[in-house]
Amino acid sequence: MMVVALLAAAGVALAQQSATPDASGGSPGNVIDGQYIVVLNEGVSDPRDVARDHARKYGAEVLYTYDEALNGYAARVPAQKVDEVRNDPNVSFVSADRRAHAFAQTLPTGVNRIEGDLSSTKSGDRGGTPVNTDVAIIDTGIDLDHPDLNVVGGKNCQSGPSYDDGNGHGTHVAGTVAARDDGNGVVGVAPGARLYAVRVLNNSGSGSFSAITCGINWVTGLNSDSNPDNNIEVANMSLGGSGSDDGNCGNSNNDALHKAICNSVARGITYVVAAGNSNKNFAGFVPAAYNEVLTVTAMADFNGQPGGGAAATCRSDVDDTSADFSNFTRVDNSTGDVGHTIAAPGVCIRSMWKGGGYKTISGTSMASPHVAGATALCIATGQCTVSPASVASKLWQDAKDHSTTLPTYGFKGDPRSPINTTRYYGYLVYAGAY
Repeated sequence: MMVVALLAAAGVALAQQSATPDASGGSPGNVIDGQYIVVLNEGVSDPRDVARDHARKYGAEVLYTYDEALNGYAARVPAQKVDEVRNDPNVSFVSADRRAHAFAQTLPTGVNRIEGDLSSTKSGDRGGTPVNTDVAIIDTGIDLDHPDLNVVGGKNCQSGPSYDDGNGHGTHVAGTVAARDDGNGVVGVAPGARLYAVRVLNNSGSGSFSAITCGINWVTGLNSDSNPDNNIEVANMSLGGSGSDDGNCGNSNNDALHKAICNSVARGITYVVAAGNSNKNFAGFVPAAYNEVLTVTAMADFNGQPGGGAAATCRSDVDDTSADFSNFTRVDNSTGDVGHTIAAPGVCIRSMWKGGGYKTISGTSMASPHVAGATALCIATGQCTVSPASVASKLWQDAKDHSTTLPTYGFKGDPRSPINTTRYYGYLVYAGAY
């Protein structure tokens, strides 16, 4: 059922598989045969009751139920019963479940390159109080015993009893966001921020859209429960699969994942996501293509300093250029994605790993948490307020303004120094502003 993700030490690429028809009527993609996300009408008060009823009537094997970000459930449905489920009076639409993968490939000194050491927390000075922001890491889980991470809760949407990380990818991402500034190991962009481990990918780094929706549903619920102290402000998603943005929160192309993210954003959560590692336009990858998220491309940096010229380390790439694997959008903005595209270091990033260790890998998976950390800082300092859309806009504008004021800060491939007339990678995020 789950696709194998290529989470090798040298990095992870999005697995390219033969496209099969999407039974929901949407675009072709890496669908999971016989598995669907059923979105119910808004008038349905209890999706669990409907899921139980459909299990009896249609033989649906229910995997998850959703009641916050989405009103519905995920299930395996016999092929001959799919149309009956789709035509049920309680059903709004049926979305084919799709495979998703962690986006990783092969540590620049990323925190230094985006000037995290000049931020309000002065990352690396071994001082200061923990950043007062709640960040969800929607990934393979987080190493719960790693002393450098402030994990305060979580949710397991995979098999097994725990949201502990059995892969390492989620822990690596969490370290870049929020490793403590305690003199041990590495330091994050937003040191000590409160982390929530949302395990939606398994130990192989694989998962499904339904499992990811389970995680989004749980995160969204934290922002509507009776406890104001556990509200999530930032969610990082260094993962994805094939898909597209219909411009209507998934209601036009039957994309349940898109609808869930839109509803979650409406609860005040800023989503920061990886662009993907296929060296392609990310318009064909989700959640990167969704306009409601902040999408992060990767640039290469090998010494933490602007200007280029540093020798490559863990993989062949060119210092201070757009990473050769990174997805991108179009300069002409024909897909409408320029305004939510931003860049960050994503090559040879050293961060934490499962079992209390550390590892150097690359990918837009590694770029995204730099931006998630900067977003957490912006919110903690009060410079980012109001809505996730305004938060994303400020991150984007501050990156542009700093690169314009200090042109040497940028990289070859950014909008001020393009190396391709059609590809847009965005401006380099500037954590020093916060």
